[in-house]
Amino acid sequence: MSSIAVSRRGPAAAIVTIDRQARRNALDLAAWRDLAAAFRGLAEDRGVRVVVLTGVGGHFCAGADISEFARARSDSASGAVYEKTVEAAYAAIRALPQPSVAAIEGSCAGGGCAIALSCDFRVMRHGARFGIPAAKLGTIYTIGECHLLQSTIGLANAKRILFGGELHDAATARETGFADALVDGDPVDAALDFAAAMAANAPLAIAGMKTILDELARGDIGKARPGIERRIREALDSADYREGAAAFMEKRPARFGGR
Repeated sequence: MSSIAVSRRGPAAAIVTIDRQARRNALDLAAWRDLAAAFRGLAEDRGVRVVVLTGVGGHFCAGADISEFARARSDSASGAVYEKTVEAAYAAIRALPQPSVAAIEGSCAGGGCAIALSCDFRVMRHGARFGIPAAKLGTIYTIGECHLLQSTIGLANAKRILFGGELHDAATARETGFADALVDGDPVDAALDFAAAMAANAPLAIAGMKTILDELARGDIGKARPGIERRIREALDSADYREGAAAFMEKRPARFGGR
């Protein structure tokens, strides 16, 4: 049975939930694979306008499940296979064309921080804690993970989080830019509220602009330019473009269909 569940909240919102409560939702190898598969599937669902990633039992994700490392990550060879699986999960989250929001409470550590950073936004409940204990474990946060962290919170803050290996509170998350919003109530409800305006807008336009911004952040816009230009043309030829223009002139909310 998969420990990654996908559910719907209304017609346009999908909730991806990590369900490994006994391990504070730490991800084992199977869960990493299932997480990637869940996001790849949602990327193809035209009815989904926003995706929220969360965990059960009052915790987001405590990172990788260290209890399986002696078996699944015992040396450099098995470690390379393991890291490839983990990186595929990050890539699937980042590649999602719809806006994604991590709804965080309780523990958000190590790889849990990386999956949260792979989302477009992070909504955190007061009382949550985040951190990356790699330096305390004698491991190195990967190039991809370091890039996600540094591009979100800046170089000095990234060094502070990585070198210290400590857990930090929600106020620090907001101060450094790790969290986009702090909330008192249910973080999933708050994440859906946070993304409500995005979910109402044209999905083809959002997907195109998300690609542009992500490629600019990676410094790889040259290679991506042909695909981006194709997306721009497709948006201008879409029914959504005609609907958006008509709604603007008629002073009414647009009804976008993602086509």
